[in-house]
Amino acid sequence: MEIIDLAPDLRMLRFPTGQAYALREGRDVTLVDTGPPGSADRIAAALDGWGRVRRVVLTHYHADHAGSAREVGAWPGVEVAAHHTDARVVRGEAKGEWPDFTPAERGLYAVVGAGLPDPPDVPRARVDLDLDDGDVLDGLEVVWTPGHTPGSIALRHGERGVLFTGDTAAERDGAVFLGPFNIDRERAKESFRAWRSPASRPCASATVTRSRRPGRPAEGRRGRGGGAGPARVTGAHGPIATIRPC
Repeated sequence: MEIIDLAPDLRMLRFPTGQAYALREGRDVTLVDTGPPGSADRIAAALDGWGRVRRVVLTHYHADHAGSAREVGAWPGVEVAAHHTDARVVRGEAKGEWPDFTPAERGLYAVVGAGLPDPPDVPRARVDLDLDDGDVLDGLEVVWTPGHTPGSIALRHGERGVLFTGDTAAERDGAVFLGPFNIDRERAKESFRAWRSPASRPCASATVTRSRRPGRPAEGRRGRGGGAGPARVTGAHGPIATIRPC
């Protein structure tokens, strides 16, 4: 695993397939995604002395993003959050779906998906907090981006100027484009266009605190729905984008 410090309080953990991001506030860390199954020890080593994970937010249920949610969620004091639609899949309450592969994507998936569980076969994990579009977690606004999976989300931190796109977007050689392996390609295109649009929504003023109990909707006021703002993507598959502050 490769560790890349993108900013003093922002660290990317790059796995052979996919990556996770650690966003630090003081000593507390929000981990965006968990990498493939079996990654927990590597994540712990990468964050040793840097910060302590207090929350995991899953951008969607695929195994290269949620694969180690059960392991990391078992650490003391860690809360796991996901959009309420994908949370049902992670908890094993609903079945995942196969992507609608294009011919080119079939060959690509044979390479990048080697060694991973099939997309419908999600490693089960506890999800404590069911998220919805517009919820805000310690400055991270949830932007619902359905299409890659029904409950895919992006996470925007307006104050820090950071957008975590999950797999709604991908980047190669500086070009940003729709991510592959979508369940509903047309809906994924709509989500991609929404967060790239200059006419996207202002930041939400809501604050989400905690769940009423495991698996229940978050408490707190709702934010406002819409896109995630103009962005310059600087990462790779499941990239980070810088955005103008709200």
